[in-house]
Amino acid sequence: MTEPLEKRLETAMVELRTAQEALARTERELRQASFAVLSSDRAVRATVGPQGELAGIEFLDHKYRDMSPQALAASILEAANEARLKMNRHVMKAMAPFTEPSSGVPELKGFELEWERIFGPEVLREDDEDAAGDSQPAPAWRDALGEDGED
Repeated sequence: MTEPLEKRLETAMVELRTAQEALARTERELRQASFAVLSSDRAVRATVGPQGELAGIEFLDHKYRDMSPQALAASILEAANEARLKMNRHVMKAMAPFTEPSSGVPELKGFELEWERIFGPEVLREDDEDAAGDSQPAPAWRDALGEDGED
């Protein structure tokens, strides 16, 4: 027995309102989000805001004094890019429930978002923290400087 059209419409409207409220709540939370990441040489901490914008740079333990300008710039870029990547993944995770179809109302399909188009292909690579135990190669900037990343 199929559900009457009025009941299905009422159910859809309730679910739509619930989804709109959840989306508004998620957007508010994301506007307050930030991520800070330490460079692999532990010389720099970069913080990005909710849209991936650079919100802060900290130079740690006066290590910058012994670094070449190129090495310092590379540390800043590494930390900032990793923080931006973490923010992008955080946004994807927070928005994922809104991309799923409704379980109660099959006509509500969910949003279609092209994450790669929004954030670029890097955001889709596996998260380093999720790949527990995997050793990571030295960053390319270290290779260019003749450093292997080990202390």
